[in-house]
Amino acid sequence: MAEDRAGMSEEAARARLAELAEMLAAANAAYHRDDAPEITDAEYDALKRENAEIEAAFPHLKRADSPSDQVGAAPSGAFSKISHAERMLSLGNAFTDADVAEFTRSVRKFLGLTDAPLAFTAEPKIDGLSLSLRYEGGKLVQAATRGDGTVGENVTANARTIDDIPETLTGAPDILEVRGEVYMSHADFAALNARQAEAGGKTFANPRNAAAGSLRQLDAEITRARPLRFFAYAWGQVSAPLADTQMRAIERLGALGFQVNPLTKLCNSTDEMLAHYTDIEQKRAGLGYDIDGVVYKVDDLALQGRLGLRSTTPRWAIAHKFPAELAWTRLEAIDIQVGRTGALSPVARLTPVTVGGVVVSNATLHNEDYIAGRDSAGAQIRDGKDIREGDWVQVYRAGDVIPKIADVDISKRPEGAAPFAFPETCPECGSDAVREEGDAVRRCSGGLICPAQAVEKLKHFVSRAAFDIEGLGAKQVEQFYLDGWIREPGDIFTLKDRYGSGMQQLKNREGWGEKSAENLFAAIEDKRQIPLHRLIFALGLRHVGEVASTDLARHYGDWDAMVAAIDRAAPAAECHRKAEEAIVEERKRAANEGRRADISGTRNAAWEGLDADARAAWEDLTGIDGIGATVAVALVTSFQQKTERASIDRLAGMLTVLPPEARASDSPVAGKTVVFTGTLEKMTRQEAKARAEALGAKVSGSVSAKTDILIAGPGAGSKATKAAELGVETIDEDAWLALINDAPAAAPSDG
Repeated sequence: MAEDRAGMSEEAARARLAELAEMLAAANAAYHRDDAPEITDAEYDALKRENAEIEAAFPHLKRADSPSDQVGAAPSGAFSKISHAERMLSLGNAFTDADVAEFTRSVRKFLGLTDAPLAFTAEPKIDGLSLSLRYEGGKLVQAATRGDGTVGENVTANARTIDDIPETLTGAPDILEVRGEVYMSHADFAALNARQAEAGGKTFANPRNAAAGSLRQLDAEITRARPLRFFAYAWGQVSAPLADTQMRAIERLGALGFQVNPLTKLCNSTDEMLAHYTDIEQKRAGLGYDIDGVVYKVDDLALQGRLGLRSTTPRWAIAHKFPAELAWTRLEAIDIQVGRTGALSPVARLTPVTVGGVVVSNATLHNEDYIAGRDSAGAQIRDGKDIREGDWVQVYRAGDVIPKIADVDISKRPEGAAPFAFPETCPECGSDAVREEGDAVRRCSGGLICPAQAVEKLKHFVSRAAFDIEGLGAKQVEQFYLDGWIREPGDIFTLKDRYGSGMQQLKNREGWGEKSAENLFAAIEDKRQIPLHRLIFALGLRHVGEVASTDLARHYGDWDAMVAAIDRAAPAAECHRKAEEAIVEERKRAANEGRRADISGTRNAAWEGLDADARAAWEDLTGIDGIGATVAVALVTSFQQKTERASIDRLAGMLTVLPPEARASDSPVAGKTVVFTGTLEKMTRQEAKARAEALGAKVSGSVSAKTDILIAGPGAGSKATKAAELGVETIDEDAWLALINDAPAAAPSDG
């Protein structure tokens, strides 16, 4: 059986070609016919390249419906059809400088030119909808979309509504088909989406979709109301030549009244083409409309004729695409947002630019170190270049989702641009913004007196994994907070009582009626009973996520018991904090004095005199599997802040807190505290923990006097030693499995 150099079998190649044909046909239909692309341009290009590579390796397997022979998609049945007098072709793609050099080499080779001058035009590749305009006797008689390249959709009535498209021409050939791109500017796109949202209509993902959807309206008056524009850059059938070169033909179209792109340039070498590509890429964000590459065309039209066409692409032109998911734009401002844990998060406000098919106007800047050009350890990033307001920055979408800034062009930095001064006070409430030792983030110390933290905490409180109150989402929380109806979580449960006319007030608000008001208050009452783990998670405490909340609930089993344990552990948490600070200072002193730091002695000194009950409570808290010192300190700190603690106590007093799901009580490990150490060979640590908890055991991460059983696998170290010192029963994995083998597990909870 034939195989290519990568080892693909003929059978596998045939199957993959069939799969690619189906995927690309669907992508073409979504993009060209439905104006609703389902994959990015980069993903589409990658599939096309893969298809071409397989066909090159197995030419006899090329399908009759090969994507290589297709342009666009079949026109929609909603419009009448128009056959193009000359096919509307697509362009081949170049992705690297080497691809461009190969294109010029292949053109010279085909024409038999070695050192003779050879000029190319280079112009921005507009990201819009292709359109062909037919003029007869100087009058516009029809307009058609690309369709499948041979037959397009009749959108003549809609095209007549576009200001950039002349109804009549003076001095044009008797028959002239002008081709170009319908597009929408960034500003017009933003305004259109705002109007659509205000009217409750459909909003668009990007300007290309908006332009395509607007041109392909069955009602031309809708198209007239949409801010469409048109760039002319080519032609189809003509009764007389426009000019003898591409550049002069474009200039002729401009003289006839069409908008032509001012960045079109004549280049006399590959180096000049690439230089213009770089220049256009740098200007991309400031153009005010979307482009996704640069198109190169042989300038001499006679040479274009000699070069001719492949099945779907001309030999005399190629599109040099921009790198996927990257774009340059201007950083207009740096704003600071405050989250529910008080974190001050810098956000870049950008001149809007399309990245990966999405218009991006904001990007994360992580923290003050990232802005300054260093990582959390002080090492340089971006070669130490800081980020300043007014900078020209490169944007990418991490994981195709979160926009981030990758680089800064220092050469384009405005004169007088000052380094960004990260605030040391909260921009929302004026409280000190403190950066703790070892933390990359600066945090507001205001707690619930900070409106930003209060609103974000309230949003988190009603989120799906927390209280999940039907009818009370983020939007309603924001409005109720602004109106002064709720300031802290407990206020939600007094909403109706505090306003004797609460129902009356709510039902008369915009967007509310008597039924929706009744439903909301009923939903609030329904949540007065809440599982312990959901209550802990709903508090929105730093470092305490869903898993940690569940671990805490299972360990303590009761709200009052957990709160009492946290209070007892408070002095130990303070010792731990002081110990960590002292260790940092000791390391600095030791480094300056050229000696080894006394870590153990420094830590012991910080813990001297601590009450035994506080130490035991701390060891019990930090010993919970999954709850380390970092989580414990955050938990204790939140409960020791007077304002926050008072809010928590008020809330808890209004609720019935349900214990964790019932644990098995008839298993040999029910109620016992177990610790796993070393390597488990017959199950993962997560499986072992889940199994033990299902059987009613408590799983701890450290050995203490409260530990009942230590399960030690190969590599067990200090925990095994401590267990021996304390007389804790120690068994191996096989003995553990034998112990629990016949033990029934508790039914899973839907908590």
